[in-house]
Amino acid sequence: MNTQHSKTDVILIGGGIMSATLGTLLKELTPEKDIQLFERLSQPGEESSNVWNNAGTGHSALCELNYTKEGKDGSVDITKAIHINEQFQLSKQFWAYLIREGHIESPDKFIQSVPHMSFVKGEENVEFLKNRVASLQKNVLFEKMKISQDPEKINSWVPLMMEGRQSDEAIAITYDETGTDVNFGALTKKLIANLQQKNVGINYKHEVLDIKKLNNGNWQVVVKDLNTSNVMNYESKFVFIGAGGASLPLLQKTKIKESKHIGGFPVSGLFLRCKNPDVIHRHHAKVYGKAEVGAPPMSVPHLDTRFVNGEKSLLFGPFAGFSPKFLKNGSYLDLVKSVKPNNMITMLSAGVKEFNLTKYLVSQLMLSNEERINDLRVFLPEAKDEDWEVITAGQRVQVIKDTDKSKGQLQFGTEVITSEDGSLAALLGASPGASTAVDIMFDVLQRCYKSEFKSWEPKIKEMVPSFGLKLSEHEDMYHSINEEVKKYLNVK
Repeated sequence: MNTQHSKTDVILIGGGIMSATLGTLLKELTPEKDIQLFERLSQPGEESSNVWNNAGTGHSALCELNYTKEGKDGSVDITKAIHINEQFQLSKQFWAYLIREGHIESPDKFIQSVPHMSFVKGEENVEFLKNRVASLQKNVLFEKMKISQDPEKINSWVPLMMEGRQSDEAIAITYDETGTDVNFGALTKKLIANLQQKNVGINYKHEVLDIKKLNNGNWQVVVKDLNTSNVMNYESKFVFIGAGGASLPLLQKTKIKESKHIGGFPVSGLFLRCKNPDVIHRHHAKVYGKAEVGAPPMSVPHLDTRFVNGEKSLLFGPFAGFSPKFLKNGSYLDLVKSVKPNNMITMLSAGVKEFNLTKYLVSQLMLSNEERINDLRVFLPEAKDEDWEVITAGQRVQVIKDTDKSKGQLQFGTEVITSEDGSLAALLGASPGASTAVDIMFDVLQRCYKSEFKSWEPKIKEMVPSFGLKLSEHEDMYHSINEEVKKYLNVK
């Protein structure tokens, strides 16, 4: 086993959409920096960013009901919905810039227009949906959203969902043509191919074993080449840990104070995938329903048109599963190894609090195929067992951390952890991560490159014109930027 030493400016750990986005931004803003990326697998975008492991929804709150909260007086809080939509607008602007400048090409290989829809049953839920739409439509970001209870209109949008449906049940559906399906695995591959052309060191089959702070303020990252078993020590001024479920164990190795009192809870997912080309062809939408009581937000049921390598697919789910692995290609000891003296009380507190979640996961694990098909029939009354197969989606590790309010709070979003001096950042958590990657990476850059960021802003605004502004408060700007985005990404 040989040990070699090397110096660099930036180390990116993980070959997914987050590292690919951060690397691309850095190469645009500061091309002179030397960057090395390390990925444990043999190619990029194979874990959380993979097309089968990721919902592919351009998360923009057009259909996801869990991004709006209903008050007791019937009012609907749309703050989070606007924020998430604004974040996705930044991603689309950045991708359009990359297409325009010739850094990546063929947008149809990673993004497609697919209507986003919300679907509810029952008078109470219909009333909520009407109130939600009424609140959202006042905002320019949601101005194209429609709602209908008319069976004929709904049939024109989603004919398969109306076949065999009892006419006496109260249902309502929204429709927004500006929705998208994004293949984040394909996009990741494009971004990393672009980075390779710009002399970024892309190292596959390389596993990070350790991360230590040096006396000079830099980081020593110990990396093993899985092909040769050689071990190298890299010294870097900045380290980004964007390794999906593996981010937490790697963050723990840094021993920074920000890594304490944080735990992770792995949740896996199963989907039903349609095998009947006629059924796939007759549905064209991402239709999101309401989560069951006690279900985590990432378990909102959805009937989902996807585009995989140019072919149309149809999925339904997710059905939650459990595996102690932190990655699909991880170890069964991942969860146990992540429990440390500093986070044991945090983890135990979450266990006590999240009894409903545990109960929900157990009930999901007990589901038979017939029961899964019955859940699908809420969306597609005429669904046939033989048309569907079960596939395993990716692993997600939900963050557990102590907050000002209490110990062991389970977080259902994306968390950026940075060291006090800004020399290291780690990304933890799950949805809507991939869709909001550009905004999250701007956050990382602002926190970790404070002295340089101000000088980068003119270039940032060239790449992402609305940076620093809220498009929801600048209607004319939204419309002009959106025309450019539609032109270069070829979406509605």
